[in-house]
Amino acid sequence: MIVDHANNFITALASRDYPAGSPVTPKAVLMVEPEGFYVAEETALDNHYMDLDHVADPERALRQFHGLVDLIRSTGTGVLVFPGNVKTPDDVFPNNVFATVPGRLVIGSMRYPIRRREAERTDIPAYFNRQGYEIVDLRTRDCVAELTGVLIMDRARRIGFCGMSERVDRAGVEAMHEAFGLRLTYCFDLTPDEYHTNVVFSVLAARACVLYPGACAETDAPAAIEAAFPGRTLMLNEDEKNHFVGNCISLNDRNLFMSQAAADALRPESRATLESWNFRIHSAELDELEKAGGSLRCMVAK
Repeated sequence: MIVDHANNFITALASRDYPAGSPVTPKAVLMVEPEGFYVAEETALDNHYMDLDHVADPERALRQFHGLVDLIRSTGTGVLVFPGNVKTPDDVFPNNVFATVPGRLVIGSMRYPIRRREAERTDIPAYFNRQGYEIVDLRTRDCVAELTGVLIMDRARRIGFCGMSERVDRAGVEAMHEAFGLRLTYCFDLTPDEYHTNVVFSVLAARACVLYPGACAETDAPAAIEAAFPGRTLMLNEDEKNHFVGNCISLNDRNLFMSQAAADALRPESRATLESWNFRIHSAELDELEKAGGSLRCMVAK
């Protein structure tokens, strides 16, 4: 079921049980190494987090990337690293283009031509095909669907939250709802200055979430999202959001990852809340890569 508007979501949520029976923790995550990293101005049309005033240092970006890979591996999660391409600098943010559910790799349908080229690579689908995964390519459908950039999932209950922007359309919502095998998807408009839901909202191990309420154009949307995680919704302030706290990711029930800029921006009460929910916060320096308007969650596909 796909619903619009807060009251429709709350009604749908209450009308049936959504048992938490689907896998939450990935065996491994997918990351793409930056090659000759630079800030691609083409995607700056609707990504206001990009820094176009300072030239990126590709060697420093590469060091920060490998620092994050090492950090994730140190906590017991495997990392599959694929090579990048200087012609597609945003491929360091693969979660918009590739995502998985058990037994299935989904390929996104991207808005911008420079990002569509990322979806043309054959090595990632070939790898998953060899592992026995079904390949579902949303480019075969007439839609815009930037996967877990726009769609935040409670994977355990198979509930989706899709922030509507220029990076997704209604046909894209329907395609993702089907491809990810969701039971319920709630569509809500983002404000015009937001481009991806995963910058402002993250579901943590299917048992909590963080959300910047000011990113929701519908004033009732934050309360509707909170109804899905009663007592476990951390509302971020604007400074936390601007430093990518909402772009965090949990890779198991305990370990929570965010950039160093995000960790530094956490209010003491926000940190205390996350720790009271038994999350251990890990952080990595990613400021060079953040110049391109994305942060840690964008770099990790699962």
